[in-house]
Amino acid sequence: MPESTYKHITDIETSDKEVKVRGWVYRIRKMKDKVFVVLRDATGILQCIGKLEDLSEEAWNNLNEVAIENAIAVKGNAKEDSRAVNNIELVLTDFTIIHKGEVFPIAKDQSKEFMLDNTHLFVRSYKSTNIMKVKANVLRASREWFYDNKFYEVTPPILTGSACEGGSTLFDLKYFDQKAYLSQSVQLYLEALIYSLEKVYAITPSFRAEKMRTKRHINEFWHIEGEEAFVDFEGNMKIQEELVAFIIQYVLENNKKELKELERDTSILEQIKAPFKKISYEEAINTLNENGHKLKWDDDIKTEEERDLSNIIGEPFFVTMYPSAHKPFYVKINERDPKWCYSADLMAPEGFGEIITGGQREDVLDTLVERIIAEGWSPEDYEWYIDLRKYGSVYHSGFGLGAERLTWWLCGLDAIQETQPFPRTRNRIYP
Repeated sequence: MPESTYKHITDIETSDKEVKVRGWVYRIRKMKDKVFVVLRDATGILQCIGKLEDLSEEAWNNLNEVAIENAIAVKGNAKEDSRAVNNIELVLTDFTIIHKGEVFPIAKDQSKEFMLDNTHLFVRSYKSTNIMKVKANVLRASREWFYDNKFYEVTPPILTGSACEGGSTLFDLKYFDQKAYLSQSVQLYLEALIYSLEKVYAITPSFRAEKMRTKRHINEFWHIEGEEAFVDFEGNMKIQEELVAFIIQYVLENNKKELKELERDTSILEQIKAPFKKISYEEAINTLNENGHKLKWDDDIKTEEERDLSNIIGEPFFVTMYPSAHKPFYVKINERDPKWCYSADLMAPEGFGEIITGGQREDVLDTLVERIIAEGWSPEDYEWYIDLRKYGSVYHSGFGLGAERLTWWLCGLDAIQETQPFPRTRNRIYP
């Protein structure tokens, strides 16, 4: 049949007669004289009922032979039924098996490891489909916000000859006769591009060789990064909060169905509007210590502390002005008090913790070189980056937003691994 003769599930109306739909069997229940089949396609699921009296012998036999995840094509009359998903049921007049296949191995109550080993099949699950639809709109909303705010999308490399975030989390590889790395962030390249385009962003994969096995870490993720010339620390946080608030509203408006099916309580999300609350690193440490922690002023705020702090605050908030020793060489030092730097983390509430790291970049040549050396790097490896401070250096700021961390929070998921169709973790590179 011509492609145009088939309808997607969400396009079906109760007045449709002899409508044709195709997809895969999601659920099936067989009785003596009728069979219920729940069909799924990219847009949703549809309950179909096939009755012995309405079908040809061939169609009835096909209906009784079909199994979970068989590819099928159906024809029937739509009718309103409050008991059915989406309140529509399709009364079948024809039923064809496109591909019968083998017994589908994914079932309830299987181990997490089994699911991860078979993620190429598990991505067909309704839950995974809903998560991917939310994530798609996170990326789409990001692009729309950047476009509306006159940022240029650019395409920097993800193969690099130098580190951005730190040597301990670098994936290295052989690049012909040289040593290279998978990008931890395209920030340094975005900084070069602001000197021509001023406002730039990129959405690229980033890689971190972190050995942690937690619900919030994956080793490959999609990075939404922005950089702008002539923007200071405060201006950069304003950009971040407006972007995140826009994405949240976009998802709430366009993914109502998916969030409902994921059983996400959206009440907190519905209240979120810019501007966001801001607390200093010192205030964060004091708040944590008042709630049972025992941290010193220069201690790192780790995953557990982030979770507790985000539960205490109860809304999106920035932690600002970190100790300089905590942050990489490119973060601008507070010239009045060099132990602090202009870096901020945006924290999501409900225990989800940090979703963005951003800040003002060091624009003073000598200070930048000193910090590169102090961190054990060779200035020669960053000669091109140092050049940016030699020729028309300006104050500028930027940030990196993890698409998976934001999706994880918006969907209210148990683990960030659920936001990637093929998650890469310390012990998993298959499939």
